[in-house]
Amino acid sequence: MSDISEELDEDRSKLGEYEGGRNEAGERHGTGRAVLPNGDTYQGQYENGKRHGQGTYCFKNGARYVGNFDQNRKHGQGTFYYPDGSKYEGSWVENVRQGHGVYTYPNGDTYDGEWLHQLRHGQGVYVYSETGAKYRGSWANGNMESAGEYVYTNYSFQGGFVNNSPRGPGKFVFDIGCEQHGEYVQSEQLPNGEPSHENAPKPTYPGSREDYFTLGAPGATEEVLLRMRMMMMMMMMMMMLCLLPVV
Repeated sequence: MSDISEELDEDRSKLGEYEGGRNEAGERHGTGRAVLPNGDTYQGQYENGKRHGQGTYCFKNGARYVGNFDQNRKHGQGTFYYPDGSKYEGSWVENVRQGHGVYTYPNGDTYDGEWLHQLRHGQGVYVYSETGAKYRGSWANGNMESAGEYVYTNYSFQGGFVNNSPRGPGKFVFDIGCEQHGEYVQSEQLPNGEPSHENAPKPTYPGSREDYFTLGAPGATEEVLLRMRMMMMMMMMMMMLCLLPVV
């Protein structure tokens, strides 16, 4: 969902229907329920005429915020439910996602980590629902940046990232104990422009090994693969020997 849906009707928050407590000055104070002229509703705590404390704000488009308010703004811990099925649960600072939070996307992907000005920023883990792969590492302005690790079913890639794509020195670590060291010299880039924070990041997967050059002599990649096959054959032979009956 667009951030527009997260904006509360601040200009007209004092209009519309209201039932609840008031202070000596006649301002909304304590617990109350308001129906705004645009169809939005709020039920929760007020202080001196403003939403303050715990409350629930429901938008007419189906979005909903449940959490803490400070002077009419989302501030502190709260959960925002979007009409498309996505959800953010975590920290808010003056109406924006900031601090630690968990975002669940419509396709089931999740991001658990730090946020700054509505964007993934800092350390965080992104899990792809369809494949089970995950990225954990640094983020900057919504993109995978600096040091990170992609974890797959049988191996992982550890290295640097630039604008959601692997770049520079790195290594593949396989579950059977082998490592393949190399460098991404040029990866396919995403179109220019900052991706929306609601969308899943779509990097060039390190697993493709496109533009990945193994360090060492030419043919080192084939040597690594050969060693892997030999190790797997040795492991299979050892398992077969263990299954043989003792004479």
